[in-house]
Amino acid sequence: MAMITTTTTTTATTVAGDERLSREELAPLEPISHAALYRLATWLSPAYPVGGFAYSSGIEWAVEAGDIVDRASLLGWLTAVLMEGAGFNDAVLMAAAHRTASAGNDAALVDVAELASALVPTRERHLETTTLGRAFVDVTCAALPCEALTKLKTLWNGPVAYPIAVGVTCAGHSIPVAAATHAFLAAVAANWVSAAVRLVPLGHTDSQLTLSAIEPTVADTARRAIGSTLDDLGGATFRADLASARHETQYTRLFRS
Repeated sequence: MAMITTTTTTTATTVAGDERLSREELAPLEPISHAALYRLATWLSPAYPVGGFAYSSGIEWAVEAGDIVDRASLLGWLTAVLMEGAGFNDAVLMAAAHRTASAGNDAALVDVAELASALVPTRERHLETTTLGRAFVDVTCAALPCEALTKLKTLWNGPVAYPIAVGVTCAGHSIPVAAATHAFLAAVAANWVSAAVRLVPLGHTDSQLTLSAIEPTVADTARRAIGSTLDDLGGATFRADLASARHETQYTRLFRS
């Protein structure tokens, strides 16, 4: 089977300061087959019918409150949430699900699935991650089933968080954890930017400039997450958690979270 090797080589400036991510600091990704790359791109595409377009992860309230008013403030918000909030935590959980499913460690996989569901800080975020997770499992089982996903449904009858569904599916289709985690975070960031385009609103050029600027943050967060354990879970983005909680009672809403 034909294989391609993908290496992250960006040296764009990070938002937090003038530090740059060198090529040496970003480990090359493992070789990935064309079939695996196609499936990964399909699953994490906005066209995959999981309903991600309906959720803003609290960005709607942040815009209403004046925390996000332009491209610069959006970039600051996304950087914080990716590095120190839900982005990092979800990536750690996804990588852990991938590893336990790949190893056939059923007990550990159940523990990760249960933790991912229990760890969500607000009702709306729980609704978001479990609704996306359930949709992802249902659609993927119908279109591209795999033994790992079937086993997950047998082992765990509770709500399946989105990163767990993606991690187990990628493991079941032999997609390397590094590529899976990086693509997962890139898709999450793109969904957040898409929500901001409609809410702030931002132009499409600003949205692409934001995605370009956030690229090194996505790469760094993916690298950290892959090298982390469940003991490293935690966050420092209280304002984002507050946004998620406040969104529940927001007077006018376009999004479900």
